[in-house]
This record gives sequence, structure tokens and C-alpha cells, in this order.
Amino acid sequence: MVRYALAIFTSAFLLFGVQPLAGRYALPWYGGTPAVWTACMLFFQAVLLAGYAYAHAVASRLRPRAQAFLHLGLLVVALGALVARASWTGSPLAPGDGWRPVDDHLPVLRLMRMLAATLGLPFFVLSTTGPLLQSWFARARPERSPYVLYALSNAGSLLALLGYPFLVEPWVGRSAQAWGWAAGFVLFVLCVLACARDLLRRAPAANAPDAAPNPLGASAGALSEAPEEAPRPGVGRTLTWLALSTCASVLLLATTNKLSQDVAAGPFLWVMPLAVYLVTFILAFSRESLYARTPYSVALIASVVLVTYAHKEGPALGLGWQVLFHASALFTGAMVCHGELYRRRPAPRYLSAFYLWVSVGGVLGGVFVNLVAPALFNTYWEHPLALAACCAVAFAGLMRRPKEETVVVRTQRLLRGAMLVGVAMHLPLLVASDQARVRFAARNFFGVVRVLELSPEDPKQHQFALRHGAITHGWQYIRPERRNLPSAYYTPDSGLGLALTEQRRWRQAQGLPTGLHVGMLGLGVGNSAALLVAGDDVRFYEINPVIIDLARGKGGFFSTLTDTPARVEVVEGDARISLERELEHGSRKFDVLALDVFSSDAIPVHLLTREAVALYLQHLAPHGVLALHISNQHLDLVPISLAHARASGLAAALVTVDSQGDTVSSSWMLLSPEPEFFWGATFNGSRAHVRRLGLRGEPAYVWTDERSSVLQALRPRAQGRAAADPNVMDAPAPVARPSAP
Repeated sequence: MVRYALAIFTSAFLLFGVQPLAGRYALPWYGGTPAVWTACMLFFQAVLLAGYAYAHAVASRLRPRAQAFLHLGLLVVALGALVARASWTGSPLAPGDGWRPVDDHLPVLRLMRMLAATLGLPFFVLSTTGPLLQSWFARARPERSPYVLYALSNAGSLLALLGYPFLVEPWVGRSAQAWGWAAGFVLFVLCVLACARDLLRRAPAANAPDAAPNPLGASAGALSEAPEEAPRPGVGRTLTWLALSTCASVLLLATTNKLSQDVAAGPFLWVMPLAVYLVTFILAFSRESLYARTPYSVALIASVVLVTYAHKEGPALGLGWQVLFHASALFTGAMVCHGELYRRRPAPRYLSAFYLWVSVGGVLGGVFVNLVAPALFNTYWEHPLALAACCAVAFAGLMRRPKEETVVVRTQRLLRGAMLVGVAMHLPLLVASDQARVRFAARNFFGVVRVLELSPEDPKQHQFALRHGAITHGWQYIRPERRNLPSAYYTPDSGLGLALTEQRRWRQAQGLPTGLHVGMLGLGVGNSAALLVAGDDVRFYEINPVIIDLARGKGGFFSTLTDTPARVEVVEGDARISLERELEHGSRKFDVLALDVFSSDAIPVHLLTREAVALYLQHLAPHGVLALHISNQHLDLVPISLAHARASGLAAALVTVDSQGDTVSSSWMLLSPEPEFFWGATFNGSRAHVRRLGLRGEPAYVWTDERSSVLQALRPRAQGRAAADPNVMDAPAPVARPSAP
């Protein structure tokens, strides 16, 4: 038993532990968008399905000796592939630079090809382990129940999922994780070898009953309770299995998308929904008594109400509450689907087909979210639709009338059913609530972009606003005399506005031309161009082609880029990759380089690492300024910015502006090699709050390409305040200040 237990536990741990690591390798090359993880999940689900099909075919059609030698041969090939990759690329898992995307054409398929080339065969072998080794154990020791091995598989899966964001990601670099995973794979191969020896020594030559592949390692001990003599499941029953598993899969991926787009795409918010989903499998498939229709239908109604409230509040609601509300909706919705799925289980002789169809449903859910939904919908309709489908499943279960039912019980059942219908009908309003004001909407791999017409009743405030997810990324007034006013986060008193003005003042004092060379990572509607004057030239870096088209005037909503007197250039693609290429070929240095690349309220972490900041500094002019837009509802980015400033020998100032008139409250961190820069007349005469900051000691953490975690930057609800970190201090004034021009 020990060798089988260790092999199955190790395989489950490695299977789920490598998934967030693979996603972390992919994120920087695809703009840090939440869609990276859902595309990875589609790959993982497809390979899991292939693994279950392999296990079923091998266990049901081959004799034990043939099974052992075939599977050991596959293990040797997979291990050889890891060794070869480690020899050629220096890492067993890291993709080479050849996999960097050169354009945004079919990013989902390109990402899946990259995963197949770097991880495909080892992941496939791991996915076959649970069902196949449980079959081997049953053949070798028919007198003992194999179902305890399901619990070990579940334990390994959950431990990997919950341990990664808290114990691994903040403390262990990607390269070390990859080598540690490879060492674990070697241990796994040795354990399977021991199991194969046991099978060959003990198992009879005759074939044993079919193996039962089990999705995500879910416990299936109670499945033996199903009657042996039952007819073969028909088409209707099979389609029901498919529909229920697809619905749960769509809800999982849609919930992950929803959470990731408003905070940050990364393992912290990837593994929580997957862990909740796995727990529902474990509970629902353990025994029928753990799923009761009435309590879960009531819980689903309450969860939908909470999700509705969270949608109404938007990013203003605390991160903890958002995670709790969405996790509760995912748990109750998936539990309803998996509970009803378990109640429709077939006789044991048909379990292999049952689990394969459930796996197919999981893959179909991934296909729908990644490929079908973006083609059908211009916003994230799949989340409310999946919740509505779960309500429909719960309603159908409640409408199954018990054999004996009193009038009171019947009234209560019908009342709960009516409430389910009500909340299900209300769910689409979550997405449709703003549709009356939407004048344009588009969805692609990089998210959902909408243009809203606001305040038409007030000619002075009448405007078109761009929203990416739940966050407004700029607006432009419609009246001609107000059309090019600086607004939103880009007013003259904002951090960016002060940096531009002070640079012009300094250049004038030095007798230099006042025209500035400006770099902007992130385009929005081009509001920042309203701060530029004749003689300036600006280069925008933007990854989303939809935003580029809108900023250039598509639809007639925005015209800042065409109206500005400055020279404008737009570079399409990931900003960091573009800057690296320009550095190789040489480019003019920026007087001001601004970073404003958040999509919705999420941050692409790879653009705030130590290596990224070092790249930005290579593009700065000697007296240049790096401006980081760090406004965020959930994360305190001040300590991270100061850690980078200290490591690079830069002076730092935090510029915060409160909402007033055309200005939206914002926080900018300005970094400069010249400490005196922040003591100029521009800063002292501004209405903005300017604080010169530094660090008392060593930074508590530093984000790097190898090691970073949004958990480190989570903060209490203190938007607009400087860092709560006691290590942050106000920097003293320099001895000498520059003279005014």
C-alpha cells in the first residue's frame, strides 16, 4: 500500500503544483492578462482527458505485464524529455525565447502549443497515474479496497494548490521551483517503478475489471453503492452528465476571470477557485448524503445575492469580501452541479464511460470560455449565465416531487423554486445594467473594452468614457471647447503633469530646448497627450489593438491623439518586449517615461519587477524621470516602488491628488536620479500632496522576474494613503536646491 500511496500522492501534488508555475512563465509574454490562466486551464483539462482515456484503454484492454512495460516505457520517454530540455535550455520547464509571441494572432492556440512543447508529455503521464495505479492496486491486492488512494490523491492536489501561493511563490524563484518539480518527477518515476514490480509479482495473468478514471482525483468510494444490474445509460443521461460537468467548468473559469481582472493575474487568485471546485468534487462524490437539495438551493440563492451586491459595489468593495462572495457562489453552484451529477451515476460497470464524459464536459467548459464566449459575447456574459444555469439545475432538482409530501413542505419547495427562478432571471442584469449607456463594446484576449456615454443631460459634463473591466481609463468631453481639457489621472497637478512641467522648467533653466521626449506604457484613450505641447514627441506602448483603434478615432469617440500638437507614435505589443527590442537596436532616451498599464484594476506584475525597472532606466535620459501610476484599490505598491528606487540609487516622491472637478484621485510614484528634482517650484506650488519618501532599512520584499507575489502587496482598506509600512519614511530635503529660472 505504501508504494502506491506515495506514487499517487506525489503525482497529484506534481500535477496541480506545476499548473500555477506554468502560468507564471506564460504571463509576461501575454501582457499579464487574466485570459492566460483560462487558456492554461483549457490545456490542462484537455491533457487530463487524454490521460483518463489512456488509463481506461490500458487497464481494460491489456494484461498486467503489458500495462507495466508500456507505462514504464512512457515514463522513461517523459523523463528523457525533461532531461533533454534541461540540457538544451538550462531549465526543465522554462520555455525558450523562441516562444515569445511576435503578434496577437491566435494567442490561445500559441500558448497551448508552448505548454505542449514544454510540459505536455510529463503532465500527460502524471494525469494517467491516479486511475491506472488504483487499477494496478486492485489487481495486485484484490482483498483490499483501493478507495483510500482517492483520498491521498485529493490530499496531494489540495496541498499543492493551497501551498503554492502562500508557501512557494513568495519565497522560491521560478527556476528553483522548476528544478524542484523535476526532482519530484524523478521520485514519482521511482515510485511507479516500485508499483510496476509489485503488479508483475502479484497480479494474475487474467484481465481485471475496467479501471475508473476519476476527474481531478475526486473521491468515488461510494460509487460502489450503485446497483450492479442496471441498463446501459442512454443518450439523454449521457448528455445530462455532459451538461452538468460543462456548467461547473464554465462557472470555475468565469469566476477566475472575474477575480483576476480586478486585482492581478497570478497564482494567488488562480488556485483559490480551483481548490473550491476540487472540494466540491470531493464532497459530492464521497457520499450522497453530503449533498442535500434544499440547503444548497437556499445557499445558492444567498450566494447569488452576495455576488449581485459585489458587482454593484465594484472595486470599492474590499478584496476579502469579493473573494468570499465569489467563492461562496462557486462552491454552491459547483456543488449543485456535482451533487446532481453524482445522483445520476451509472452502475459500476459503466463508470469508465461516466468519468470520461465528465472529463469531456470539463474540456467543453474550457473551450466555451476561451474560444466560443469571446466570439459570441462582447463582455463576460458567461459568469452570470453559468450562475443562472446552476440555479436552473437546482430548480430542476427541487421540482422532483418526493413520494410523500405535506402541503406545507410542498409550499416551501415551490417557494424556494420561485426564488431560484427570480434570481436566475435577475443575473443577466449584472451585465446588462450599463447597456443603455454603452456605445461600443469589444472583447478579445486582453479583456473587455467598452465606451460609455455619460451625463448627456449636462452639456458641460457630457462625455465618452473608456472602461476596461470595472475601471474607467479616461474620458473626453464632447463640447468642442472642453474636448481637449486634461482630465482623469492626467491633469497638470497629477504626478505625470508635475513631472512634465518640472522637466520643461529645468530645461529652460539650463538653456535647452523645452521640447520633451516622452514614453507612455499604456494608452487608454490618450488623455495624457493633452498634457503635451508643440515640440514634444511621445511614444505610446499598448498591447490591446482595440484600445489603439479607439484612441486613434475609431467610432468618433476620442480624438486626443489626433488633436495634440505633439508628435505621436504608437507601438503595438507588450511594452517590456518592445522596449527590449528597441534597446537592442538603439533608441532616443526619454525625458519622462510613464508606466500606466493596468487593465481594469489588475496589474501586470512583470512590468513592476526589478528587471523591468532596470530596463526602464536604460531608456531614461540623464536627467530623466520614471513615473509609476500606482493607484490601486487593493494593493500597496509604494514599498515595491521604493525598493526599486533604493536598489537603483534613485530619489522618490509620492504625488497624490484628490478627486475634484475634472480630476480623479490618483497616486503617482516619481523616481529620478536627481534628488533636487522634487524640490523645484513646480512641486512646491502644486495643489497635489507631494511626499519625498525613502526606506529606513532593507526592503521587506522586492519583486523580481523569478520571485513575486501580490500577497506581499495586499493592504488594509486605505486607498489614497501612503504606505502603511513602518519601513517607509519621509526623506530629508537636499542641502542645495536648484535656482528658479
